[in-house]
Amino acid sequence: MFIMAAFLNSPGRLTPLKDTQGNIIPGSVSEKVWIDINGIKQGMFIRGQDIQNPVLLYLHGGPGTPLFQFISYLEKEERLERYFTVCYWDQRGAGMTYDKSTDPTTMTVDQLVEDTREVTEYLKSRFGQNKIYLLGHSWGSYLGVKTIEKYPENYLAYIGIGQVSNQKESERLAYQYILSRAKQMNDKDVIEKLEIYDPYADDFPQLDYLVKGRTAILNKYGIGHLHQGVTSWDILKSLFVFKGYTVTEKINWFLGADFSMIHLFPGLLEDDLFLSSVKFEVPFYITQGAHDYMVSQVLAEKYAEACEAPKKEFILFEDSAHSPNMEEPEKFIEVMRRIALENPLEE
Repeated sequence: MFIMAAFLNSPGRLTPLKDTQGNIIPGSVSEKVWIDINGIKQGMFIRGQDIQNPVLLYLHGGPGTPLFQFISYLEKEERLERYFTVCYWDQRGAGMTYDKSTDPTTMTVDQLVEDTREVTEYLKSRFGQNKIYLLGHSWGSYLGVKTIEKYPENYLAYIGIGQVSNQKESERLAYQYILSRAKQMNDKDVIEKLEIYDPYADDFPQLDYLVKGRTAILNKYGIGHLHQGVTSWDILKSLFVFKGYTVTEKINWFLGADFSMIHLFPGLLEDDLFLSSVKFEVPFYITQGAHDYMVSQVLAEKYAEACEAPKKEFILFEDSAHSPNMEEPEKFIEVMRRIALENPLEE
């Protein structure tokens, strides 16, 4: 009953950022914004304790699963928004931006790169900065790589979390690991779910495997979204109690997740970034959890080694899986502050 009541209590707006005494922080921003981007009304949340801080555009994963509500749900007192003005954008076809009238033929990485550029231009103009930082999580790291490759002039630095490189191979490595682990633990339920799939079949990983099998198993073993273990229910609960979405937007979150996976994930699987995207004109950082099997930590490190950039660094988070920004937030914020100091906004 509590969860249902929270779901229905959905005003669809953010509360102001407040200090420890409960006072609204002067010069802060905490709002929900809609802008027209390449023919579609798209939504985003913008938060920061000081609008004079550098701007960071956060590209969510999935494809199609914005997790600002989960970040907020796990949030501690020390937060990224203390040092950056952060834009959490719900991409075309996802979250509050999802619309059933969206043309499926526009659901391509090329179109989303153009959308990312438009969001970037909006943020640059609004906050008076000629360049911003770009952060991509999971699917967002794939989109981020493609964006900095085409529009390097817009970005001070790129930061990947759970960096995609060759996702088809990553899925095979994850399958082999969880099957081996399930056998060691005599986890018959997991073994049964996995053995109906062939990781070397041309159509692997199938959408059915990803949605009904892989993610839940990775989370169960602490090698999915979070290392300490998180269930799908935890993510759903964070959505249900989140007040930034309306009820309709919460329903659209689910519809957008399916819509985006169907239309965007196949293209991701076919692209090997080791072959297509290794030379960059902006500083390039990868932050990766040591326990990440959602996106292979081993492949991400090899990809970092293969890339060429003015600066590059691979940063391992020993106590994290796929989301070091949520699992080790203090360390992650320290890394982000250092990156900003190394690549400052020009006056």
